[in-house]
Amino acid sequence: MKKKKNVRNWQRLTVFGKIFHKLGLFLLHRPSGQQVALFWNAIKSLFSSNRNFKTDTRNIIMQTFFTGVEIFPILFIVATLFGTVVIIEVISLMGKMGLSDVVGSLIVVVIVRELGPILTAFLIAGRSGSSLTTYIGSMVINSEVDALATMGVDPIRYLVMPGLFGGCIAMFFMNIIFSTSAIISGFLLTKGIIFLTGNIINIQLTWSYLSTEILNALTLTDFVFIVLKPLIFGAIITTNACYQALNIPRDVRQVPKATSRSVIKSFLYVVCADVVLSIFYFVDYINNLNTLI
Repeated sequence: MKKKKNVRNWQRLTVFGKIFHKLGLFLLHRPSGQQVALFWNAIKSLFSSNRNFKTDTRNIIMQTFFTGVEIFPILFIVATLFGTVVIIEVISLMGKMGLSDVVGSLIVVVIVRELGPILTAFLIAGRSGSSLTTYIGSMVINSEVDALATMGVDPIRYLVMPGLFGGCIAMFFMNIIFSTSAIISGFLLTKGIIFLTGNIINIQLTWSYLSTEILNALTLTDFVFIVLKPLIFGAIITTNACYQALNIPRDVRQVPKATSRSVIKSFLYVVCADVVLSIFYFVDYINNLNTLI
């Protein structure tokens, strides 16, 4: 009886193994599955036996500098203007409705939780993601990627891995800088507008009030997602950019098409990922809505 039972269990395991094998092959023939495989191979390449720590570190630092530091001016301007609009609109609207105690919560929701990370991701995808696709795509067209493989250099470790890690690191710091700039620079610009216009917008705003409301509204979950969201968005943008470049047809006219496809799909993937991550906040939103009602 034991022998028959063991045979049945083995047959079941074999059936499940075949199902998972076919499912894996199905996913690997789809762009989403191939991008997951590319992401995994890039992570794995960092720990390969033939790695060069000095070269890998230099490449990651260069990619971080290219992705983050060079985009700082435009990111700072967008963050300041965005923060100013949010602060003015939220304080004006909540003041008229008599809900001044939820100003901090709304600013945290709009800037820190949702639109801050998304706008940062869009800026990086539009500039650094597109540049990464163009750079690697041009190498593919000129057979430079094949030359690297011929010389024994892993193209994924040399090209994809630095882009992935550099993009995630830059995305993390740029997200913090965006949210900080939106709040602090937005406050300063709002105060400047109040001073120059004689408070024509009719709002009362002090740094003590704004900072206290924001700090009281921040939760432990916010701090977790301040780290988690940028890393996920950075991984999505860079992996997608490298995937579009490595799968480009050998035609120089396909480079701009791959670049635009990279940016558009990065936007789509980031929004989809943000919707999934925002599920963790839905219960909190519903509870806050019930208290307001």
